[in-house]
This record gives sequence, structure tokens and C-alpha cells, in this order.
Amino acid sequence: MVEKITLSELESYLWAAANILRGPIDNADFKAYIFPMLFFKRISDVYDEEYQSALKKFDGDEEAASYPENFSFIISDNAHWKDVRANTKNVGQAIQYAFRTIETANPDRLYGIFGDVNWTNKERLSDELLINLIENFSTKNLSKENVEPDILGQAYEYLIKKFADLTNKTAGEFYTPRAVVHLMGNILKPKEKDTIYDPACGSGGMLLEAFNFVKNKGGDVRTLKLYGQEKNLTTSAIARINLFLHGVEDFQIIRGDTLRNPAFHEGDLLSKFDVVIANPPFSLKNWGAVEWSHDQFSRNIAGTPTDNSGDFAWVQHMVCSMAHPNGRMGIVLPHGALFRGGVEGKIRKELLTKDLLETVIGLGPNLFYGTGISACILIFKQKKDAKKQNKIQFIDGSALFTKGRNQNFFREEHAKQILEWYNKYEDIENISKIVSLSEIEENEFNLNISRYVVKLDEEDKITLKEAYTEMLNTQKDFEKSQEKMIKTLTKYKVI
Repeated sequence: MVEKITLSELESYLWAAANILRGPIDNADFKAYIFPMLFFKRISDVYDEEYQSALKKFDGDEEAASYPENFSFIISDNAHWKDVRANTKNVGQAIQYAFRTIETANPDRLYGIFGDVNWTNKERLSDELLINLIENFSTKNLSKENVEPDILGQAYEYLIKKFADLTNKTAGEFYTPRAVVHLMGNILKPKEKDTIYDPACGSGGMLLEAFNFVKNKGGDVRTLKLYGQEKNLTTSAIARINLFLHGVEDFQIIRGDTLRNPAFHEGDLLSKFDVVIANPPFSLKNWGAVEWSHDQFSRNIAGTPTDNSGDFAWVQHMVCSMAHPNGRMGIVLPHGALFRGGVEGKIRKELLTKDLLETVIGLGPNLFYGTGISACILIFKQKKDAKKQNKIQFIDGSALFTKGRNQNFFREEHAKQILEWYNKYEDIENISKIVSLSEIEENEFNLNISRYVVKLDEEDKITLKEAYTEMLNTQKDFEKSQEKMIKTLTKYKVI
């Protein structure tokens, strides 16, 4: 019986590989090298495993065992891990050849998956360094029997988090704190046969959350269809590797600029999805406002934002991507999107009058990589529950975080608490408020949470109570004075 590799062993193994790159390679670039090598090792070991299984099935017939249908991916001659490992000179050239050959042999599923790193640049990647990297990866067999997709996926997540910690300023493009992702998944509740879409998918964490939510509920994940678009080439490749290593079968990740050129559409009609979920770049500048003013997909349903901030372009694109009648959507935005005026204020008004916004959740400061500002989660539904129609629930979760030296942390217990408040759907002092659209209209469609969830500490309560008591006493004094004045005026027959 094979002794499976543990998660801690796998994490140490992967981190040791990353450390080999220190010096010649910038921390921010580690992911572009490590993830392709990890995927290459995995599919090579699985290929060997599948060959042995086929050999047994066909009673040792090597020709029959080599048929393409026996394998998850085709690995051509001289493109296997062992072929690359046999090289001691021009190792980078051997890696690059293997990657391009594998992509060409599997065009529908693997084209472009290994990214665009120049493995032949010997100034950065000497033969000695690459040999050390390959030998480190060669110390473990990453076959399915040795490493189940769940364990490999968890190790992959560990590595994504480690790389994010190393490159705080730029990590936001591919990593969202996992507890935030879990919270959104638990609110949107993806289910069997759903189509899930992330228009700014980064490393694929939101899509994986939907997949895992259905899996953990005992649903048949084979019925799910996952779709994502990501502008950055390296990050889009990482997302595809991520989904493969987690055992996801049916997905499409397309590299491209969603706001300028959405990948999923039929003619001029955007594709529609059951669950739309994203953490797009905050207040993206130069996002394509000129194109949107005459958008062929008619996404500017509430107006065209200025080129200074694409926040409400993302919102409108996602709203237009929700399926009827049960589409639901969750988006992470900077807190300022709730109350900024000008064009955004007008767009917010138009969106609110459609009664699609269900919930506004405020999060604490400095939770996201690359920005210290507070963020919020907006939940939209194509068809809100009857009791929620013409109302919006505001939840103030800004106090739920663990203080860190350089960054604060939103943990699972914080996500569970907010989910509990969301599910209760009731007014909770200092925490939650159900507000009618008419009241929001009176506030000029301002969604600033503090306007509706008023924070009162004990000192504030005492002060208010004293003020109320003083008001009552003043009113009593006034009534006594009024009564005395009336008696006096009556006595002198003035009235």
C-alpha cells in the first residue's frame, strides 16, 4: 500500500522549490516559475500512473496501453519530466520545449497554460539552478495515488498565500482572503447544474469556492460549469493550473480584458450565469469608458462611469451577466463606491431603482493585499425574496478582524458571524439594519453603512438617555410656565 504524502510534507516540498529561486528571481515572479513546474511534474507522474493502469488492463500490451484515450493529457516523446531531468546542459531549453510540445498536443485544454516565462535566459536561470529545481521536484511522486486532488489543491492554496505575503503590493490581482471568499460562497449558495462566472478571476479562488461549496454539500460537481476571464497572462494560467490540480473538469478560463472585450457572449448578447462572483481591481483607471459610451453589449444600463474608476462598470457588467430568474451575484468593492457622488451617484440611483441590490456588508480596514482601505461586499439578486423586496439589509462587519503588523486578517470566525447576521435578516443594534428603498431615496441613494447602522457604545447610550430626560424635564417646565402665563393673562382679561 502506498503511503500518501501529507499536506505538511507537500507544503515543505513546494516551499523548498520556491527558495531555490531566491536571488536570481524576484519574489513577485516566483509564481510564474513554480506553478508551471508543479503542474508539469503532476501531469508527468499521472501519465506514468495511467500508463501502468492501462498496461495492466491490456495484459501488458504496450501498444494498446499507449493509446491517447488512456490518458488525461497527452505527453509526447521528449516532453516528459524524465526527459527534461536527463539534461545537464541547456536545461531551460529542454523545459521550454516540453512545455510548448505539451500545449500543442493538448490544444483544447492546455494551450498557453505554462505561461510566457523565458526559460532559456541563462542570466536568470543557470543550468545549475534549474537542475536543483528539477531535483527538488523529483524527490516526490505526485501521482493521484500518492497525492489526492484535495491535498494537492490545499498545498497549492498554501503556496498562493505564501506568494501573496511575499508580494503584498501586487498580490491583490490574484489573491482574495479566503474567509471573504467563503463568506460570499455561503451567501450565494451555488448548487448542482449551476453555471458560475468570475469576470476578474485572478487565480480562480472564487470559482473554486463555488466548486467546493457544492462538493461539501454532497452535490455532483460534474454538473457544474465554471467560467472565468482574467487580463493578466500569468495569473490566468495560474487559475487554470489551480482548477486542474483541484480536480475540476469542466471549466473555461479565458485571458482578456473583460470590460473592453468580454469573452462570454453570443453575438451582441452577454452570456448569462446562475452565480456571478468577483473581486475586481479597486477603482480601476483607464478601464475603457470611451468604448462603454457606445457598448455593443448594452452593459451601461445605468450610465457610463468616468475613466477614473471602473467600479460601477464591473457592477453593471456583472448585473447584465446574471441569469433570469434566479441569478445571484456578489462583488467586492472599495467602501467609497457606496457614497461617491457625481456620475457614480447617478448610476447608483439607477441601479437601486431596479431593486436588485439585496445586501451591503461592510468589512474592516487593511484586509486586502495592496490596499489599506476598507472594502464592502454587495449582494444582488435577480429575484429577491418577497420579504426583501424594496428593502436593503446593511451589515456593519468593520470591527471583525484580527490586527496584524502590516495587514489585518479576516478569519473564518468573522465570516461565520457575518453569515449568521445575514441569515437572521433583522435589525440588530450596532450591527444590522433593514432599510426601505424610500428611506434610501430620502438619503439621495447614499449607501454609506454608517447612515443606517448607527454605532452607539454605552457612553453614547447614557448621553442619549440623559439628553432625553433633560428634554422631558424642559418640556414639563415649559408646560408649567405656559399654564402660569395663561392664568395671568386670564386674570387681567387679556384672553
